Amino acid sequence: MTSKSPRVAPLPANEPASHSSLDRWFGISKRHSTVGNEVRGGLVTFFTMAYIIALNPLIIGTAPDKYGNLVSGLPLIVNGQVSGANIGATIGMVAAATALIAGIMTIVMGIYGRFPLGLATGLGLNALVAYVIAKQMSWPQAMGLIVWEGILILILVLTGFRSAVFKAVPHSLRTGIAVGIGLFITFVGLADAGIVRRPASPTAPPVELGINGTLFGWPALVFVIGLALLIGLYANKVRGAMLIAILGTAIFAGVLQMIVKNPPMRPDATTVNPTGWALNVPGLKEGVPVFSIPDLSLLGRVDLFGAFAGGPTVILGVLLTIFALLLADFFDTMGTIVAVGSEAGVLDKGGNPPHLKEILIADSLAAVAGGLGSVSSNTSYIESAAGVGEGAKTGLASVVTGASFLVAVFLAPLVNLVPSEAAAPVLVFVGFLMMMQVTDVEWSDLEEGLPAFLTMALMPLTYSITNGIGIGFVTYVFIKLIKGKAREVHPLLYVVAAAFVVYFIQGVILAHL
Repeated sequence: MTSKSPRVAPLPANEPASHSSLDRWFGISKRHSTVGNEVRGGLVTFFTMAYIIALNPLIIGTAPDKYGNLVSGLPLIVNGQVSGANIGATIGMVAAATALIAGIMTIVMGIYGRFPLGLATGLGLNALVAYVIAKQMSWPQAMGLIVWEGILILILVLTGFRSAVFKAVPHSLRTGIAVGIGLFITFVGLADAGIVRRPASPTAPPVELGINGTLFGWPALVFVIGLALLIGLYANKVRGAMLIAILGTAIFAGVLQMIVKNPPMRPDATTVNPTGWALNVPGLKEGVPVFSIPDLSLLGRVDLFGAFAGGPTVILGVLLTIFALLLADFFDTMGTIVAVGSEAGVLDKGGNPPHLKEILIADSLAAVAGGLGSVSSNTSYIESAAGVGEGAKTGLASVVTGASFLVAVFLAPLVNLVPSEAAAPVLVFVGFLMMMQVTDVEWSDLEEGLPAFLTMALMPLTYSITNGIGIGFVTYVFIKLIKGKAREVHPLLYVVAAAFVVYFIQGVILAHL
């Protein structure tokens, strides 16, 4: 059996000396990039991630904790009614803190990790915190668990365990992870634009095309035009194709909205408009200032020890919760690094990125910062692959992305000009680019092909990078064991596979506590 090597950036025989300290630190020339490529790539990554500034507040900012309080500490119910004023104030706080923590930690990733990776509040993790963990305790206590999760991951990095696990993953699974993430972000892009959605009828298939199997509504038109524009620009090798497509489609959407005045998909808590804008309504809102001073009072609202108050059963439940958060964060990041590094062509012959320890430290600190900022764990975003597709290969792109987030702290209304339907075509197209690696798997070998296939399939079908990686690890170890090849498996993979078995059955464990 032959093993194909991961994509490695070619180095010239006589590399010219760098012309500036900026070039030397980020390795711009060494990775065959330019400052222009990094700036464009960083902006593309920002625009594909910017939705989190609007989405995270809708998740973290609207869910009450065990005591009926919002994350701001304000009560959800006032005089027997839901307080719109308290929800509105809390949403503003969460939006500002989300952009601030994302900006700071993405810049840290760029300068310290020197890798083109954007960091922000992790989707899925924030929903787990809002709808499960906070229901069992106060918001400060829930954010305290996020801090502990980040600290534990940091310890794993500093002890070398996290890097060792990263390097122990076989090449077939690395490829499966990269391709699976490509399929995952394609599905995310299609879902964000409403091109693929859950049917209203309980007897219909799990997903369908558009509304009742047809593309209908102005947002769908915006997506189609954006994708067509991107394909045309990319096919003709236009520099900055992805950034041009996002901005051009956003402008078209804004002009269209001025004419048709299409409402949002969810104008209020009880109404759903299937043909509305999924998240951001394009165009400036009347009475909403472009510039505003952010309310950062959420920072530091953390209780590190309150969640552990109680008997052994309570403590065990809390530890399992932290374990679930840690495992999801741990392997989401690993998958994202593999996928982004492979797409950028900066992995070494062993499939590892440069400055791996620094990248993992920055990511671990982001989890801690997310808890301290009361916005949930911050983690690496696979949308960074969109910036890589635009030419980004170094941490300078992350500095640009992070700086854009910091500007967004004060200019949130301008960020909200870009609807998700304008950014979604880039995610779909990047999924295609990442799919090209599928030929690197030895499909004729069951031991290599089946774990990779299940990894690819389960990521989009369960809407979870962690689930895909977990089933791939467990299947890989299982096949090796039943074929009598236990010695071929790295010892750390046994540990990881066992951890994933616990992860997959944690519901059963918690039900019997």
